[in-house]
Amino acid sequence: MSVERVLILGAAGRDFHNFNTFFRGNPRYEVVGFTATQIPGIDDRRYPAVLAGEQYPEGIPIEPEDDMERIIKERAVDQVVFAYSDVPFSWVMHLAARANAAGADFRLMGTRETMIKSNKPVIAVVAVRTGCGKSQTSRYVADKLKAAGKKVVAIRHPMPYGDLAKQAVQRFANYDDLAMHDCTIEEREEYEVHIEQGTIVYAGVDYGAILEQAEKEADVIIWDGGNNDTPFYKPDLWITVADPLRAGHEMAYYPGETNIRGCDVVVINKATVAKPEDVELVAGNVAAVNPGAVIVRAASKLSVDDPSLVKGKRVLTVEDGPTVTHGEMPFGAAKIAADEFGAAEVVDPRDKTVDTITDTFKKYPHLGTALPAMGYGEKQTSDLEQTINAVDCDTVVYATPMDLGRLINIDKPLVRVRYELADLEGATLGAELDKFLAKL
Repeated sequence: MSVERVLILGAAGRDFHNFNTFFRGNPRYEVVGFTATQIPGIDDRRYPAVLAGEQYPEGIPIEPEDDMERIIKERAVDQVVFAYSDVPFSWVMHLAARANAAGADFRLMGTRETMIKSNKPVIAVVAVRTGCGKSQTSRYVADKLKAAGKKVVAIRHPMPYGDLAKQAVQRFANYDDLAMHDCTIEEREEYEVHIEQGTIVYAGVDYGAILEQAEKEADVIIWDGGNNDTPFYKPDLWITVADPLRAGHEMAYYPGETNIRGCDVVVINKATVAKPEDVELVAGNVAAVNPGAVIVRAASKLSVDDPSLVKGKRVLTVEDGPTVTHGEMPFGAAKIAADEFGAAEVVDPRDKTVDTITDTFKKYPHLGTALPAMGYGEKQTSDLEQTINAVDCDTVVYATPMDLGRLINIDKPLVRVRYELADLEGATLGAELDKFLAKL
């Protein structure tokens, strides 16, 4: 039997999961490398032998995606597997063209080979783009389940940006666990809100091993997705969150459309701040491709710690990093809160940015006055701190889901924006969860 030589294109998440669930220990394939993109500093590593298995005693190299053609030719790659998320369809096909031109096949893996079946009920919360409101939807689901007396564990989409062997299985129950695992700002944004809610969170690299541990302490598992990736576990209830502020993206980004077509419930979030015609455009697109899905409309309800620090003030808005970078939003909840609570001015930070933050604005020119809370490592976190402190403003309004002041020292008043999912009239997510609980 001939062996297919495989290169997996990824961003330290879906790529490792596809390897673990399908390629690891599979004699039909030899994975000769991973590539990395989207996230700074995750290439020039190795997928460690302890995770890769006996077939790979030296581990597997992780290299920049820009080197794809060279790797295909030098290692006689037969098949290139695309395995990351939140990119336009044209992006995927440009990569396919590059792979094909270099001589390799190009593959997109489906859910049958990559979803793991749990022995506990699973509710998956995913989205059509980054920044639609998955986290607040996951918290809403957790609250509903806990009120029904269920013990809930959230398993979060991977963000293993450090030592992969040490990060194979991570459990977060308190803030000390975040420090113990050297969590980046991006990781804290996803884990802190669950910890504040009293929900245990698992994450890491090996999602089979993670599931085995989580099942021991859960009645119901919430899959808290990342970007617009599909669930890693086979869901008993599949919820997809859509964003009418980016109407049409649900049919134009990979694998977001997969989430629309495969789900049971679509939550059109931010319905009270989007144009009504955009809300209906999203609803119409969903109905056309998944007529069996229940469509609910919801609001993202904002609050701030101290409105007096916003009203009439010159404010710097710091937004959730992924939402306004590769999520392509020119603003986020901080800007909406600044307007809603009467800020006199939103200050432009671009002439005060430092090093990697300057690079971020160059890479994402649509950002405008939105300062993304970038912090994929110590250097970038330090650059963010220096940038914020260099900006002349009265107040820093931040809409990262984490407590930014806990991690960096800011010399100005801080106002945290919180956002929670709220049901609107008509079909509701709460009603769909009641049906799910009744089945249990």
